[in-house]
Amino acid sequence: MTSAHAQFQSAFAAALHAGDGIADPAVQALVAQPAFAVYRNTVMKGCVDALEANFPAVARLVGSEWFHSAAALHVADQPPSDARLVNYGGAFPGFLATFEPAADLTYLAGVARLDAMWSEAHVAADAAPLDAAWLARHEPDTLARLVLTPHPAARWAWFHDQPVFTIWHRNRTDGDAAEMRELIWRGEGALITRPLDAIQSCVIGEAACAFLDACAAGASLADAAERALDADPEADLAALLEGLLRAGAFTRPPIHSAMEERTP
Repeated sequence: MTSAHAQFQSAFAAALHAGDGIADPAVQALVAQPAFAVYRNTVMKGCVDALEANFPAVARLVGSEWFHSAAALHVADQPPSDARLVNYGGAFPGFLATFEPAADLTYLAGVARLDAMWSEAHVAADAAPLDAAWLARHEPDTLARLVLTPHPAARWAWFHDQPVFTIWHRNRTDGDAAEMRELIWRGEGALITRPLDAIQSCVIGEAACAFLDACAAGASLADAAERALDADPEADLAALLEGLLRAGAFTRPPIHSAMEERTP
């Protein structure tokens, strides 16, 4: 692609989102045509529709009209930088966190964050999940030094004073009668994974989030367990690890990993 061609494309893309300040004469001529406004509106609608598809729980909570108005403002400020619109909206949770009309919906940015995590898990790389049998083959001393690697599709977050996962899950799925009981207003953690073909999601505690944070930072199993207990001294570490393994939160290391070959 020639430099002139690239400059024209950049100017044309900018003109779609900002009608003023376009220096390229060729693009100025296009913008002056009545049909360009129609094209601009079509592009805007496509971006708004992409956000609605990527943030269904948010859209269900606030309603279509409110969502479209907020999404249009976000698109104008943060247009897509990737042609794959399934990846669009990474900045949308942050936008909602400071969006004045959403000030009373203090959980909305968290719900948007979980919608974004779902999309990230959906397009993440495939990898074989780690199972308990692999861990069971290690001696206790070796086990303590192991570094567990989170699965490429694993996403997690802790919301310290709001049941964000429950709100998100109820609005992401149809739910059932038992799930729609009265909300208990307390902190929750969320884990979204895709160990095989289907995305899974579950509520987790603060200790599990701290454990996953430590593993993602390269901490050993022993150090990660210590971090989990710092977050919640009453945490059941065995049950915590079992639950994360069952959810597919970790990926299996190479057969000849350096950790397996290390001698005490």
